[in-house]
Amino acid sequence: MKTRMTRLLLQSVLLIALSVTAISQPATTLVKVIVSPNHKDWTYKVNEEAKFSVQVLQYGNLLENVIVDYETGPETLPDVKKEGVVLKNGKMELSGTMKIPGFYRVRVTAKVDGKIYEGLATAGFEPEKIKPTVKDPSDFDTFWGNAISEARKINLDPQITLMPERCTSEANVYQISFQNEAIGSRIYGILAMPKKAGKYPAILRVPGAGIRPYNGDPKTAGLGVITLEIGIHGIPVNLDNQVYSNLVSAALSSYWTVKMNNRDAFYYKRVYLGCVRAVDFIFSLPEFNGTDIAVTGGSQGGALTITTAALDKRIKYMAALYPALCDYAGYLNKRAGGWPHYFRNAQPKPGEVETLDYYDVVNFARRITIPGFYSWGYNDLTCPPTSMFSAYNVINAPKELHIFQETGHWTFPEETEAVNDWLLKQIKVK
Repeated sequence: MKTRMTRLLLQSVLLIALSVTAISQPATTLVKVIVSPNHKDWTYKVNEEAKFSVQVLQYGNLLENVIVDYETGPETLPDVKKEGVVLKNGKMELSGTMKIPGFYRVRVTAKVDGKIYEGLATAGFEPEKIKPTVKDPSDFDTFWGNAISEARKINLDPQITLMPERCTSEANVYQISFQNEAIGSRIYGILAMPKKAGKYPAILRVPGAGIRPYNGDPKTAGLGVITLEIGIHGIPVNLDNQVYSNLVSAALSSYWTVKMNNRDAFYYKRVYLGCVRAVDFIFSLPEFNGTDIAVTGGSQGGALTITTAALDKRIKYMAALYPALCDYAGYLNKRAGGWPHYFRNAQPKPGEVETLDYYDVVNFARRITIPGFYSWGYNDLTCPPTSMFSAYNVINAPKELHIFQETGHWTFPEETEAVNDWLLKQIKVK
């Protein structure tokens, strides 16, 4: 038990770091470990051999006699591990294949002057044929329909407070809150509104994992869009950073596991309902045009994007980046599962499998009916691409998948720009 709790705490700390940095490209390093598949799109047919070239460079030149460790095999479950391999001329060749649709990863670390440098590349084998392992409960729609109906019996009781220090010449910024699924249970967020009188489209921004403050999106509001960025933990989103750090280590440590053996009390029930109530809040605003609304987010936010679009048919468009919480049961079927990797290192306890079926993003993806923009990379160590394709492949609605193969749990600026441009186009903002 102590080992499991220690692991969960380390996961929590890691998630906070990832949540802060995932939106930007990692900084460059002095030594570069470059792993390159021999197909430009990093994609292969099942049983085809993928060849990987490995180069260790310093100042653009191959580093002679460098010592590396490497592991290869299916993502998150490597079956080959080698240590202390000397690369006389700074490079080597590796290869691998998959007998079924999935992803094969080569991960290499080099130790130079006491520092560790890493590179990896992940080959996809017919990823469009990956099928989910999670079960779809027969009463899934009834469960969530009843939950939303019960939540909506609670008065929103919206509270809106102007934040003059965050306002711009074109947008007003407010901290807001509203009641969620129970009296006194509130969702907090940052609302940004165009200053000019009129009726506007809206974008709901849902958060990645972690506990932190939020700034809102006055820049997009200045273009003529109502934007609402929410937190999920029932606390104001403009507090001192120390408050959130304390919660990470105490009350909200590993919140994604809280009551995960009870479908009616699992932590994410309140979260998923809070996203629907956020849509209710937007529809209550007289400045909203009542029609054009989109939802977007990355990682946990990518998961919440899909769940919100599935639960609330008023959402017209969605853009999900590297969604978490996809196909949790992968590890129970000897392949990668989605973040937070519930059963990677532990067997399920009674009630956990049955509960998670109602919260897995795959089962919400099955119910998507609107146009969607999706984007991720093959090198994601947090949300394995197998898990994300498990959700994407069951979507039976207009969808665009934008793969940036090299990316891990982060985005290139061009990728972020493409997402924003797509959203603005859909909600008719020029």
